[in-house]
Amino acid sequence: MTDAKNADKDLSIFQKYFLVFLSLCLVISLFFFRNAFKSNAMLDQLAKNSLLPEQALSNGKPTVIEFYADWCEACKEMAPEMKDFKKQTANKINIVLLNVDNSRWRDLIDKYDVNGIPKLTFFNDKGEFKGFSLGVRKISELNQIFLSLINNSELPSFTKEANSSIFRSESLSSERKINNIVKTEAPRNHS
Repeated sequence: MTDAKNADKDLSIFQKYFLVFLSLCLVISLFFFRNAFKSNAMLDQLAKNSLLPEQALSNGKPTVIEFYADWCEACKEMAPEMKDFKKQTANKINIVLLNVDNSRWRDLIDKYDVNGIPKLTFFNDKGEFKGFSLGVRKISELNQIFLSLINNSELPSFTKEANSSIFRSESLSSERKINNIVKTEAPRNHS
């Protein structure tokens, strides 16, 4: 009778493998969730520690404004590099993060024609718009951008210069006014 009780208590080989598999799946999923939360936390931390755009543009330092969103995987991918550059260049350049899902920044989103993210906008030490970059940038490309801004030299060729982007923004605004089109556009819209 005691052998029958012991047999009921022991797990079958299938059950043991299933528990091991389930445990591994749990560990792996927790690892991925932890990294996702860390990226979001990093974006939030950068944004919370940023100056307001008007302060950054008037303090005599070059400024990089990054338009981002919490749901943007590309923004999360670039977050560690932006955090490192913010630490390295704290007294030389301003890095400002603005969440495109926050209606508070709607005027700047419209002004700088943010139609995709991450979008980096560049300003010289006088607060004058110099150009922009759309999409993820590698650390070497970010380094070139930051050095150009700090040294007040020409932006790298992979960025868009202010003249072409201002023309595009002005022509889009004129076109909307001429056609009397009142649209509420957001970076998520793909029309």
